[in-house]
Order: sequence, then structure tokens, then C-alpha cells
Amino acid sequence: MKQRKLGNSNLFVSELGLGCMSVGTDEIYARRIIETALEEGINYFDTADLYDMGENETIVGKALKNVREQVIIATKVGNRWKPDQSGWTWDPSKTYIKEAVKNSLKRLGTDYIDLYQLHGGTILDPIDEVIEAFEELKTEGFIRYYGISSIRPNVIREYIAKSGLVSVMMQYSMLDRRPEEKVLPQLHEHGISVVTRGPLAKGLLSDKMVEKLAAGKGYLDYSFEELSEVLPHLKEGVEGVRSFTEVALQYNLANPVVASVVAGASSPEQVRENAKAIKSQPLTNEEVSLIKQVTKANTYQEHR
Repeated sequence: MKQRKLGNSNLFVSELGLGCMSVGTDEIYARRIIETALEEGINYFDTADLYDMGENETIVGKALKNVREQVIIATKVGNRWKPDQSGWTWDPSKTYIKEAVKNSLKRLGTDYIDLYQLHGGTILDPIDEVIEAFEELKTEGFIRYYGISSIRPNVIREYIAKSGLVSVMMQYSMLDRRPEEKVLPQLHEHGISVVTRGPLAKGLLSDKMVEKLAAGKGYLDYSFEELSEVLPHLKEGVEGVRSFTEVALQYNLANPVVASVVAGASSPEQVRENAKAIKSQPLTNEEVSLIKQVTKANTYQEHR
């Protein structure tokens, strides 16, 4: 599988990353999924301290222990579980970040995290404090690089201006083209990579399209009626000899700022299907143009 450089770091990540949140809590089965990903050439594994109250990090760490030097482990921080585990609160303070990283390292069974990401954030956060925490963790050797997971243009602009982040994780797909308007060009200009999530738009852009449409729901600013018209048209226009999953994943990779497409998988078979799609031929300029003609150029609403 091809790899792409992550921002201005020295990390090279596989074009397909495994979103580990979906591997589940059965350690044996989760290991099968992760080992299949390794067999397919995936070296980028994305988790978070939030997932399954930290258990996901533990499972990922154990599964990757024997190949630790050959893989890129990314995890996230900022969502703090309540003492009674009834939910979580947002805590982007320097104190919490520096405490949480040690817990993540312990669960992952590693001495360092390749990419540490703020798991969300608003413009009201103590952004300078967050950056200070990340920079100190780099200096101390606990993390190699840092980034943020955010879809908020105003927050992303602040980190571009003030920090040394190497990546931004964000939702992006043929049905969610919001990043294309301003965010992707700005990140590309500054040499910061994008790691995308949600490339299949909750299954609407996969071979389960008909099944998902049967639920009768809309998606973002698409009504159900619009989806019923757009999706078959899109599938017919660009699919050809490709699978719909292939078109969806390749659409993300067609943008040069995208380093890796992170897709979840709940079975080894799903990993293989996604890997096959990523290893296929890139979309032509004509195919990309057709997709943009058929779909909406969604616009972000600014939020704090």
C-alpha cells in the first residue's frame, strides 16, 4: 500500500488508516481485524482514550506490540470520563493533557505516541495552553508530533497560526465537501496534512447504499428525497467497473492535502474490501469533476 508524508513530520502513513473504535472489545476478534490491516499494508492506527473508556487503547497496544517500530499509533485527548462513568466532560487544560498522556502510554504499552491529537475543541478553549502542553510533551519525548481532530474552521485557523501541528483530522466525503471551500486549501498552503474520517458517510457511499437509503433519513443538509436522487445518479455516473466504496475512498485521496483516509472496520473482510479500494487506480480528473457536479459544495457554519 502506498504511503504519504504526514505534514512536515518524518512520518509516512498508509493511504488507508484503520479507525480502531469499531474493532470492538473482544480482544481475540479485534486482534484479527488489526492483523488483517497489517497484512494489507496499513501502518496507521487511530484510537482515543475515550473509546470504550480506554479499553480500545489497551487492545490496540497489545495487538501492535510486536510491530511497534513499524507502525504509526495516533490517539486523542480532551474528553474526560466522569468518575461514575456515566458520560464525559471536555477538559483541554494543560494539567489534564499531561496527566492523560501518561495513562494512554500505559494502556498502549509504549514509551511514545507517534501522533497525539486534541479530540475536538472550540474557540473558547485555552488554545495557548493546549499548544504549550503538546510542545512540552514533544520535548519530553512522550509524543513525536501532534495534531487536532476538528471540523471548526475558526479553531483550525488558530492552530495553524500558533502551533506546530502536522495534521488535522476531519470528516470529509463526497456528501460532506465542506472542507473544500476554505479549510483544505489553507492547510495545504501551510504544509499541514489532513487525515479524513467518515469517507463512506455512514454507509451511504458504500455498496450498502440501498439498505441505508431504506432507513428514510437525510444526511447533513441533504434531505432523504435529495439523497434518493443524488446517490443513484452518482453511483451510475462514476462507478463503472469500480465499486462505490472505491470511488468514495479515492475521492478523498484525490485531494493532495489528504495523507490518509481513516475507515473503521468491524470485520477482517471489511478491512480487505477497504484496502482493495485504496489500492485501485486513482480517480481521473473527469470523474472528480462529475462528482462535484452531482453533489453539493456544502458550506460550514462558523461555531465557537
